[in-house]
Amino acid sequence: MTIPNKRVAVLSPVAWRTPPRQYGAWETVASNITEGLVSRGWDVTLFATRDSVTKAHLRAVVDRGHEEDPAIDPKVAEYLHISEVFEHAAEFDLIHSHYDFMALAYTRLVKTPVLTTIHGFSSPKIMPAYEKYRDGYFVSISSSDRAPGLNYVATVYNGIDLSLYPLQEHGGDHLIFLGRIHPDKGVHLAIEVARRSGLPLLIAGIIQDRTYFREQVEPCLDQTIRYIGPVDVPGKNALFAQARALLHLNTIPERFGLVLAEANAAGVPVIAMDLGSCREVIEDGRTGILVNNVDEAVRSLNRLSEIDRAACRRRVQEFFSIETMVAAYERVYQTIFERETERRS
Repeated sequence: MTIPNKRVAVLSPVAWRTPPRQYGAWETVASNITEGLVSRGWDVTLFATRDSVTKAHLRAVVDRGHEEDPAIDPKVAEYLHISEVFEHAAEFDLIHSHYDFMALAYTRLVKTPVLTTIHGFSSPKIMPAYEKYRDGYFVSISSSDRAPGLNYVATVYNGIDLSLYPLQEHGGDHLIFLGRIHPDKGVHLAIEVARRSGLPLLIAGIIQDRTYFREQVEPCLDQTIRYIGPVDVPGKNALFAQARALLHLNTIPERFGLVLAEANAAGVPVIAMDLGSCREVIEDGRTGILVNNVDEAVRSLNRLSEIDRAACRRRVQEFFSIETMVAAYERVYQTIFERETERRS
């Protein structure tokens, strides 16, 4: 569904490059949407860091991500960046924001409609901003991660580039954890499952909570439970090749869980806590196993032979590919354009 002569601005965060070199889920999704739209004939301008890589038009006022360059003040970078797209709003038919609540403050100052993809509510403290601008256009990334009263146009699941994650038909004997080192992601629970099962565990990701890492992760590291640091796409694939299963024992409701789709794309079964979107991304008993505690996670290891790795990838192709995501966003854009035409007539 290509709509001629429609210009879209995609506002990506500037914590990391778009797409990120390693960690950066929001930047990953913004990149996948941008490149998917361009491939389908849309006129897209990506607002991101100057070192970003895209086939769209790139507009930047920030050289590098503030998480990658300690000389950059994050707030200064963010507001220079956000203001840039809104100062040029008249050049576009739609602004698609991936910038959480901060960009909402500009939306009533321009005539161009703004769509906000909500990648998660980080704290109840940010909700007054969403409540003030509740009549804007919003997309949720899972049905479970919605706030009452917001004007949701649709739920659109995140999509990944399956070509980056080849199917690992056999895998290995390791359990793997891939994500932020933070209590929310349950690294300590993954460690407990590894200890109780006697299986080796590889832990990869950025350390977001250093106290947590120092007190609950680092003391457990040994020859069988290892932390290997952040990884890029080749690093993820190296982990997937060794994986018996991905452990995703989140302690709070998951918003989407991009790594769940990435692991399944590679054919890796996922053992996930049944909180939030995990039930939407993982089909229990087919692409992974949903659990409620560590005991269930340990027992579920005996069921991994039931999981067909090829079926894991097929489900990602059907529901969580870039193509599926972009087609859904095209429908969202069409709805917004129709509503704006009606409003102005």
